[in-house]
Amino acid sequence: MTLRIVIDFDGTLTAEEEQAAPLAERSLDTLASELLALPRAALAERYRATRERLLAAPHRYWWEVNGLVASYCDEGAFILNTTTLETVLSDLLAEEPRLAARLRAALPAAEYDLVADAANYLFHRHTAEFPPLFRPGARDVLSALLAHPGWQPLVLTNSKGDKVTRLLGTLALPAELPVLGDTRQYEVVAGWAPPFAPGAPEARLWRVDAWHTIDLRRPAYYRALLGAAADGARLAVVGDTLSLPGALPLEMGIPFFLLRTPYTPAWCLRAVREHPYGAVLADLRNLPAALEALA
Repeated sequence: MTLRIVIDFDGTLTAEEEQAAPLAERSLDTLASELLALPRAALAERYRATRERLLAAPHRYWWEVNGLVASYCDEGAFILNTTTLETVLSDLLAEEPRLAARLRAALPAAEYDLVADAANYLFHRHTAEFPPLFRPGARDVLSALLAHPGWQPLVLTNSKGDKVTRLLGTLALPAELPVLGDTRQYEVVAGWAPPFAPGAPEARLWRVDAWHTIDLRRPAYYRALLGAAADGARLAVVGDTLSLPGALPLEMGIPFFLLRTPYTPAWCLRAVREHPYGAVLADLRNLPAALEALA
């Protein structure tokens, strides 16, 4: 039976931690000049102070979508940036409600609430501008997965698929690598219940510890995972964060490998190590051997 290895792109194949600061700078530029028309220096200072506040108590702050927790702020370098921007925007709109009309007029068609839409817009726009910055061994690992007769790698991303396809093209891989884009791992929907977790609402939440609870109600990502296995293939998922790419497959009984990065918090490492379907990768280059051990 084919093993399809679903690999999250940003942060897993790429050195996200080195791109987070440039992403913040470009986002502040766009907020100041296009979306809010406010002094950039004041926005930058507010961003710095807000980021410091979030990191002082990361379990109290999260990336919010549809009024629900998509991810805790400390789970990823890009996630911390998004959560910081969302908090900055929420604070600004509370202080100056008039800014909402300005922000709404400057954004594309609405999908979620105004703050989440702004954060998503900044992420998609500016990450698409970055040159490729792959982790050491990324090309060798992907080439090894492509060469294995029983394995089929598939790249998963919340970004637009064309961006990821373009960046993967710079690796000159021996074969085309399929990309499943815009998977919306962050899209939590209150009115949806995971089919594998019926019954009381408690079954739809993973209470990781006293400070962290992961909401599993992510229908778009659930459908993406089902689609990846529609031909009967077994799945394994590889990612750099827990709440977004990792929690749902783990609770579905799909093996998940968490890549340990400079930003991975201890609570995520502990949760994955203790889960019967979880494992931690100290280095992306260890992935082929870890997959061999699944058999």
